[in-house]
Formats: sequence, structure tokens, C-alpha cells
Amino acid sequence: METIALHTRLEPGREQDYDDVHRVIPAQLDAALRAAGVRSWRIWRDGRELFHLVECEDYQAMRAALRDDPANVEWQRRLAPLLAVPDDYSGGDNGISMVWQLP
Repeated sequence: METIALHTRLEPGREQDYDDVHRVIPAQLDAALRAAGVRSWRIWRDGRELFHLVECEDYQAMRAALRDDPANVEWQRRLAPLLAVPDDYSGGDNGISMVWQLP
């Protein structure tokens, strides 16, 4: 199991839109995330800054599985106008590097 931290940023003025879109995610997306090995995905927002904590079996495999999944492609299309830098799942993203952890 991997725990991955991510940071994304919203376009100015899109905070409420982002919150509204995430009130309920589509059932097909939920199923695709779970099938790709996601066990938990939590998002915190501070103004325009978004912080994600993803727990999954294999982060790179999850991204590869979701890259062309129709539910995720539609979700990313819906989110793209809200994000300062949209994610097309084409890169080798590894999340944010951990600096310290309370033992």
C-alpha cells in the first residue's frame, strides 16, 4: 500500500465550483478508482490550494489504469476549467516528496 500526497491549485474564483463538483462523484468514477487500487482519496482545500492524500496499491499503476478510463477522462474534462494546471495523466507524477514524519 502506498500513501501519496499531491498538491493542485484552482483557478481564481473557482473554489465554490470545485467544492460543488465534489459533493458527489459519479458512481462510474468511484468504481474506476476502486478497480485501479485506490483505497482512500481525501482532499483538503485552503483557498485555491488543494492537498490530496491518496492511499492505493500502486500509484503509477493506478494512473496508468485511469489514463484512458472513460469515467476518469470525463471527470478530468469536467475539472480542467477549474484547475490552474489540468492533469492529463500522461506524466510520471510521483506526488510530493515526504520530508518528515512523526515516528
